[in-house]
Amino acid sequence: MPVESGSSAASRQAKQKRKSHSLSIRRTNSTEQERTGLQREMLEGQDSKLPLSLRSNLLDLFGQIEREFENLYIENIELRREIETLNDRLTAEGQTIDGGDLTKGALKTKASHSTSQLSQKLKTTYKASTSKIVSSFKATTSRAVCQLVKEYAGHRDGIWDLSVTRTQPVVLGTASADHSAMLWSIETGKCLLKYVGHAGSVNSIKFHPTEQMALTASGDQTAHIWRYMVQLPTPQPVADISQPPCDDDIDFSDKDEADGDGEGPNECPSIRMASTTLRSHQGVVIAADWLVGGKQVVTASWDRAANLYDVETSELVHSLTGHDQELTHCCTHPTQRLVVTSSRDTTFRLWDFRDPSIHSVNVFQGHTDTVTSAVFTVGDNVVSGSDDRTVKVWDLKNMRSPIATIRTDSAVNRISVSVSQRIIALPHDNRQVRLFDMSGVRLARLPHSNRQVAVVNENLSQRAYPVK
Repeated sequence: MPVESGSSAASRQAKQKRKSHSLSIRRTNSTEQERTGLQREMLEGQDSKLPLSLRSNLLDLFGQIEREFENLYIENIELRREIETLNDRLTAEGQTIDGGDLTKGALKTKASHSTSQLSQKLKTTYKASTSKIVSSFKATTSRAVCQLVKEYAGHRDGIWDLSVTRTQPVVLGTASADHSAMLWSIETGKCLLKYVGHAGSVNSIKFHPTEQMALTASGDQTAHIWRYMVQLPTPQPVADISQPPCDDDIDFSDKDEADGDGEGPNECPSIRMASTTLRSHQGVVIAADWLVGGKQVVTASWDRAANLYDVETSELVHSLTGHDQELTHCCTHPTQRLVVTSSRDTTFRLWDFRDPSIHSVNVFQGHTDTVTSAVFTVGDNVVSGSDDRTVKVWDLKNMRSPIATIRTDSAVNRISVSVSQRIIALPHDNRQVRLFDMSGVRLARLPHSNRQVAVVNENLSQRAYPVK
């Protein structure tokens, strides 16, 4: 039969080619030692400052590389020969079945038709899956709508940190590079109190969990605890609530309020003396926070240490050392005696004070650049942000790998997590603030087309490295 004779002839040709190919490989291996000897003699005859043993090792390495490439080249030739054999076999079968060159065209037509069908199927599947992803993303992002509600104008330099009280009256606190911290009425935007007891940039502010006390960290190498008493102003009644105001009305009303309250910050009462001053650091105190219960505080400094103080006695209880470079942030757990510190050494550390007799520490190396901040959430999670343009969510029960990773296009500054809605706010170096959920899904980006919003975002997104 013609088909069997053609296929058997093709198989015999393939076997002969493989046989000759194997013989060539044996010849190559047999001459390998001779070639190596000649190369060694050439090296010995050449002038070089390298020792002979080192030159010999380099020669062996280059020889191994050459053999690897030679094997790949031979393998490539063998595969090409097998492809040619299969093509010859396919051509012989096509000619025998249908006869003539027309069958080649028919086979090519069938192959192209099947290829186009497969391509179309892949495209349809890809479009369907992509549309599902895009639709789900749009549905997710539509849940968060951000707009400017109030502007708090009064600082004369960048704002490094802000915080909200946990008890009544609910006020907003801001820490600024103008050496002051301010308390604001959230509803009216008026300054209620100004603390000017620091001699350097105020880098962070945190409120006591139950009492009217504030904790501020400064570039003057100290942390201050000061008491405050404020009275919230009566909110102004809203006129024409039946008709929704347009955007122009909102902008002009905000501007009118800001113009009318231009003398507010100057008339704001001020405090110059702290009730407690914490002095132990030898560098800038970049952050401070209250431990659960409010009887102890922790501070983080550029002297590569974090200190634990007793509030009543102002004494240093523990010095938390181990970071190789400056600390950038510290945060305490809302319900447990846990502290997390971040550093420019690309790590963040978890300090456990739940057992009074044993103070354990765990080091986590999940980033490749400065860890700008690491914060606890209401649940058992830690969120860390870094200059490597990533934010990672960790589970305290299993910190071996993050449960979610957010990749951004800019370095991440001091992050914040919403207590009630579990939303992560990421301020970036590029003046943008983005919102994500705990699973890493982007919810929204704060707009900064408006001039006022641009100013606020710029202040909140500055680098967390204040100067003295």
